[in-house]
Amino acid sequence: MKKNYVLDTNVLIHTPNALESFEDNRIILPLAVLEELDGIKKADGEKGRNARQAIRFLEQFRTAGNLLEGVKLPWGGELKLEINHVEVDLPQGFKNDSPDNRILKVCKGMMNDGEKVILVTKDIMVRIKAQIMGIPVEDFTTDQVPLTKELYTGRQDVYVPDTFFGKFKKEGIPEDKIYMLDENGARITNSFFENEFFIIHSDTGINKTYLGRKDGSRIVPLKYEHRHPFGVTPKNVGQRFMQEALMMPAKKIPLVIIKGPAGTAKTFFSMAVGLDNVVDHNGESYRKILVCRPNSQFDEDIGFLPGSEQDKISPLMRPILDNIENLIDNQASVKKDKTTEDVQTTIDYFFNGGLIEAQAMNFMRGRSIKYSWLVIDEAQNLTPRQVKGIITRVGEGTKVVLSGDPEQIDNPLIDERSNGLSYAAEHMKGSTLCAQITLFSDECERSVLAFDAGKRM
Repeated sequence: MKKNYVLDTNVLIHTPNALESFEDNRIILPLAVLEELDGIKKADGEKGRNARQAIRFLEQFRTAGNLLEGVKLPWGGELKLEINHVEVDLPQGFKNDSPDNRILKVCKGMMNDGEKVILVTKDIMVRIKAQIMGIPVEDFTTDQVPLTKELYTGRQDVYVPDTFFGKFKKEGIPEDKIYMLDENGARITNSFFENEFFIIHSDTGINKTYLGRKDGSRIVPLKYEHRHPFGVTPKNVGQRFMQEALMMPAKKIPLVIIKGPAGTAKTFFSMAVGLDNVVDHNGESYRKILVCRPNSQFDEDIGFLPGSEQDKISPLMRPILDNIENLIDNQASVKKDKTTEDVQTTIDYFFNGGLIEAQAMNFMRGRSIKYSWLVIDEAQNLTPRQVKGIITRVGEGTKVVLSGDPEQIDNPLIDERSNGLSYAAEHMKGSTLCAQITLFSDECERSVLAFDAGKRM
């Protein structure tokens, strides 16, 4: 039986082509949605672009028929503009002229007429209001990935017969010889993803372990496990896997996705390996480091801030600068010859010399980025469309690093299941061109306090 879906404006702002996601059902757009799209269409940033794209999408159907009467959609559904039900009574305290409440009026009015209606909105408060009014309501879940605990982590503990274990360093291990154990200790055979990382245990001794990565049909040793990019040494297994993914050449693995809580050195290692390639190796592989740090509110309002682009994004890049300072200090702790002024001089040299470039997200659009080390920090604040837009900007010789914590999101239109970082991780798992790793809270290395707080809070 076909359903009536009433769409909130935020669904089209989140996914402009959302109309394609409702199969052969009937889609209702209240007049308030059109008015909100009209008010947003001139906005800067992702919100304005998505509004304009949604409007252009609607125009295709307007020219095909009368939206007030309903227009058949190519995939079998129907799209209808609803301008009635303006006199529907709202619960006491609800404002009549609020766009959200006008959408709720349409839903309630259709229900009063005997129609079965489902409101689709990404706004939690609207979902609460709908429940108060007895209106069936759902989130828009098309771009959602599994719950965090079900997400691909890029790492596994596996076991192997000791006869193969001894040959690992020279020959690797055939994939079909490794296995996992269930809660009862029973052997589980499993299929693994390309570039997945493993802690490999001998089945004759739990303390005999190696670290490896799936490469084709074999599990091979880590190649960069004992390297020290820009003087940095990995302190735990997760960081060793992260370093391996980062140090693989762009020709082999051009995309690295790193997820994990604060303090697990995601940005620190991303910048360390970038500086190792661009500075210590004189740009043999990459010409420069390009750093972006998205922020939903900042990206939209950047055009109104005074100064140059670098002046505008400087506050947003403070965490990146902190990591660069720490990396320089890390080298200085060995040389014992750098003062605070020396560190700042080195940072100025990196930026003024074009070795590191900070970029606002809204200036990434339309670029073709070649031979660069591209770090997208706090990528959990990106939408799936933004992540796709970034990855499709990548040209020859560029390596992209997406890092962040899916549980720490500032963008009001996304959550831990619909953000761009989780979306990219879910859709790119198994790609031969992508390696990803999830760092755990017990791998926090920022400080003893940060580690303790990560476990307790």
